[in-house]
Amino acid sequence: MLRTRENRSAALILGLMLLIAASSAFADNPPAATVKDLNEQTVMALAWMQNAAEYRELCYQAYNLAQMIVDKAIATKKVGDKPLAVIADVDETLFDNSAYDAGFIGKDEGYSGKTWTQWEIAAQALAMPGATDFLNSIAKKGVEVFYVTNRDQAGFEGTIKNMKTLGFPFADSKHLLVSTGVSDKQPRFDLVSKDYSVAVYMGDNAGDLPIGSYHKNQKDRNALVDQNKDKFGTQFVVLPNPDYGDWEGALADGYFGLTPQGRSEARKAPLRTWSAVAGQ
Repeated sequence: MLRTRENRSAALILGLMLLIAASSAFADNPPAATVKDLNEQTVMALAWMQNAAEYRELCYQAYNLAQMIVDKAIATKKVGDKPLAVIADVDETLFDNSAYDAGFIGKDEGYSGKTWTQWEIAAQALAMPGATDFLNSIAKKGVEVFYVTNRDQAGFEGTIKNMKTLGFPFADSKHLLVSTGVSDKQPRFDLVSKDYSVAVYMGDNAGDLPIGSYHKNQKDRNALVDQNKDKFGTQFVVLPNPDYGDWEGALADGYFGLTPQGRSEARKAPLRTWSAVAGQ
């Protein structure tokens, strides 16, 4: 049957009505967030880490500050004192792993132990700006570096390979202390401090520092940081990481067991917001 102008108009009106109805239903029942949506929420953080001059500035600032702390410890070291050491986390403290997370953008999949181990074995992490120079500078001055990381034994050889490729000193089994099944780093801190005087602790996460934040909630983590405020810049040096960390899991109880929609809501719930008053 030939379509008349009236038939076309009626079809157009019907289509608009269906579109309006669908839009209303969408507003009342928006689709649940997916892992792909969660990945999309990290785009700005990853773009900043990989491209911003300001990110590089903060890295250089952190290593320069750590160098000053180490130099002061060397200058004040007395005969008979324990040898000096630096304890540093690896990921996002010395290694730039942003390519791993960026690889999930646009995909409905995220971090897994399997793909992370593959990344470790691939040994393709880059050095953060200034990391290699800093580590070799203090090594030349007789200060040992202990890499206390929650990478595990499965990625040990790949991590050593990556460290050597990047020119990190002390890339060996004595100085690389991986997780043995427990993420709490304090026992490994204690192991190093038994025989060494630790000049500075470096990390991108509160758990990289000996302040007791392991498995604490958001309120307690912030309180512990406040209690130790005088140690930041004097004993502790923190690197920027807006992409991931224990801070994310502390956003809500059982955060990592939530659905993608639950995690999306937990990310947004604590945000302080402001909006202009309409008509002013």
